[in-house]
Amino acid sequence: MSGNTAAAPVRSQKLRKDYTRTRLFVFSALVAALLLVAVFADRICPYDPNGQDLANALQAPGPAHLLGTDRYGRDMLSRVLVGARTSIFSALLLVAVIAAAGTLAGILCGYFGGAADAVIMRIADICLAFPGLVFAMAIAAVLQGGIQNAVLALAAVSWPKYARLARGQTLSLRQADYIHAARLAGSSPGQMILRHVLPNIAGPVLVTAMLDIGTMMMELAALSFLGLGAQPPTAEWGSMISVDRSLLQTYPWVVLSPGLTIFVSVVLFNLLGDAVRDCLDPRGTGRKQKKIRDGRK
Repeated sequence: MSGNTAAAPVRSQKLRKDYTRTRLFVFSALVAALLLVAVFADRICPYDPNGQDLANALQAPGPAHLLGTDRYGRDMLSRVLVGARTSIFSALLLVAVIAAAGTLAGILCGYFGGAADAVIMRIADICLAFPGLVFAMAIAAVLQGGIQNAVLALAAVSWPKYARLARGQTLSLRQADYIHAARLAGSSPGQMILRHVLPNIAGPVLVTAMLDIGTMMMELAALSFLGLGAQPPTAEWGSMISVDRSLLQTYPWVVLSPGLTIFVSVVLFNLLGDAVRDCLDPRGTGRKQKKIRDGRK
């Protein structure tokens, strides 16, 4: 009896681990398929995404045009597929930039401290004091719009959370015994950061970045919707919604097609981020701490 009781937690842990791995595999495959569609969009789209055919303008979804056509007769399916390249890869580039820049700044501040730490963290506090999207709108407006300027604007306001995360992790690692041992062994600061600090904080940074992809995708779409991101006739999901938003009640497919695509893409990236977090934190300590913080609020 005691043997069965002792084996129950082991079986439960194994089932939970198998379930987590299965989720990671499934969502990784779905995200990989989405990325492949974005990469080969030009080859798989049935029509020229910018080709106008006014005779077939605002056609409802049907066999010829699976998602219908817009006000200029352009095939919505082709524009949604080509728009995936702009929307998804812009978000991935943005997350890569802010994760790399913020993590580097946080590690340097946490490891060396001093005046540079104080200055960079005060700059981060200033960025965090403003609503992120509103601050990004102001910067994008100054830069006069465009998808590249939208990425720069969001990067300018989104790096502080990675800097704070990396700084906190570095401060906790700086006093670890193996760090002192490496220092006594003659390792240079660069070697210690690359060999000991960075590998130990890569997990939390990776999880944050994965969960941030969906957020950045929505914020890029929001800037494009407001005319501060991708400009027509560029096929980008937020811009497509903005251009045809007045047709929502009469010809809803021209707005729902890119809108539902944003929804599905964001959900897939968020689910993949959750799966990555569960794999890197199998005991769920990060989720428990979040629940504790939410309860205190």
